[in-house]
Amino acid sequence: MVIKVFLATSSGSTAIKKKQQDVVGFLEALKVDYTQLDIACNEENRMWMRQNVPTEMKPSNGIPLPPQIFNDDNYCGDYDTFFNAKEDNTVYSFLGLPPPPGSKDKEVPVEERNGETQAEEEQAADREEEEAEEEAPADGDEEQEEEAEDDRDEEELQSEFCVLTASPVRASPEEEEAEAQEGEEDVEEEEQEEEAE
Repeated sequence: MVIKVFLATSSGSTAIKKKQQDVVGFLEALKVDYTQLDIACNEENRMWMRQNVPTEMKPSNGIPLPPQIFNDDNYCGDYDTFFNAKEDNTVYSFLGLPPPPGSKDKEVPVEERNGETQAEEEQAADREEEEAEEEAPADGDEEQEEEAEDDRDEEELQSEFCVLTASPVRASPEEEEAEAQEGEEDVEEEEQEEEAE
């Protein structure tokens, strides 16, 4: 089994260059044997790649961009599918290679590697249902939860409003009158002291 990576060595796109480097660098890090095939300088490579990428995997314009990855003549995927396999820790199965001992990667048949499998779709549907059940409260609890949330929101708004509009604490009328009398007494004392001097 030979992994073939179709690249464009003289690509003007930095995005394509970066994707190609990512694929090649990762394969080298895993010590996977692969062959680089240049589509920029070799018309045969370009035509072979274009003809062997499955129709459903081609972009809307019909021309697949590098990097494209094959295991012998079996299409593995493009950069996006490679990246997803890398994130899911399933690169060996993506490439159709047996995983090394101790790897988390499981061997997956070739027909299941090219796109989502039925099992993956069922797992995704199960996860969505579980998330929906966790988010949806029990029938009788829905109104109570909404009311509790409204109460919390109202309390938060009130406390924020109080903080934002806080004014000095006002004294009661009796306290204000007592302060005024104290102030008058202080003024009288000062006047008496001035007269005594």
